[in-house]
Amino acid sequence: MGSLGTPESPAAARAAARPCSNASHAIAAALACALALLATPACGKKHATPVWQTPAEAAPPAARHPTTAKKTAVAADPANSGLRFIAYNLNNWLTMDRTRDHTDAKGVTKPAAQKRAVIALLSRQVPDVVGVCEIGSRADLAELQAALKAGGVELPHSYFTGGGDDLRHLGLLSRFPITRTATPATLDFKLSGSAYTMCRGVLDATVEAHGKPYRLLGVHLKSKREMVDGDQDAVRLCEARLLRQHVDAILKADASTRLLVYGDFNDTRGSAPLKTITGNFGEAAYLTLLPIQDRQGERWTHFWELHDIYSRFDFITVSASLKHGVDLKSCHVIDDPEWAAASDHRALLAVFN
Repeated sequence: MGSLGTPESPAAARAAARPCSNASHAIAAALACALALLATPACGKKHATPVWQTPAEAAPPAARHPTTAKKTAVAADPANSGLRFIAYNLNNWLTMDRTRDHTDAKGVTKPAAQKRAVIALLSRQVPDVVGVCEIGSRADLAELQAALKAGGVELPHSYFTGGGDDLRHLGLLSRFPITRTATPATLDFKLSGSAYTMCRGVLDATVEAHGKPYRLLGVHLKSKREMVDGDQDAVRLCEARLLRQHVDAILKADASTRLLVYGDFNDTRGSAPLKTITGNFGEAAYLTLLPIQDRQGERWTHFWELHDIYSRFDFITVSASLKHGVDLKSCHVIDDPEWAAASDHRALLAVFN
């Protein structure tokens, strides 16, 4: 296992995952059953936030993003005493206005083909816990949960939360019991005389796995899309400060907390929001960014097709008490062939001993 004592060193980065074991016939057969569940539309949702303007909701063709990934699966190990965690922005698994083939449509769910790609990708990894961004309603989260179960991955425990955005929320699905949930002291802030609420809030849930607690904080910070009534960079930094305040409060109360902070931060590693969230290197409350990469050694997690930009916006960070339990050789950016059909983001897998 590699060391996480320093920020994302090249040596640690080279310890990324390689292709996993071959898929079992049972998992492949179960995946076919999941497809039927995805024919049922998700429940409607009032559009309380502006619809994102993109030329098309369809993900970029997989052929444009070559990969050496094989369609392999990870067999569940009953003797495993650790945790397999996936962080994933689902790219609008919800009901919204969409533009497809230059035609506007009202109240459309995420296309079934994209949902099937999400389920295939997640099921192959056999996660114990999945933390998602851009889930719409509780019914949407339940649909995802049911489709995964049909695909052979049963995650019976769930948590759903959000912030000022009535359309996009945060969700958690877990194989293990969720023993505790919490909310930050505040999600509100003021900027240039205007009042704001953190768009997607902070998901705070503790999972008990094999007698070990994992406290998970999930976020989806303000996007890089410009705002009519404010500065998107400044808003994102304020949201990062609120998250950091919550992290500090947790670690001040118990410095030994096994804390995992993850999500779509909508900014890059050297940005002010990322530095704010991780804190000062060398201090007890510093959060270590896991040096996760794909099979080709690349670390980008988001493709913005409109501007042809590849970025690393999605991160998993851990507190000092948890970093020595990370199995670095098994952590990776999931670059399976379905990624481009599933979302504009690539999922992250972190494995803990």
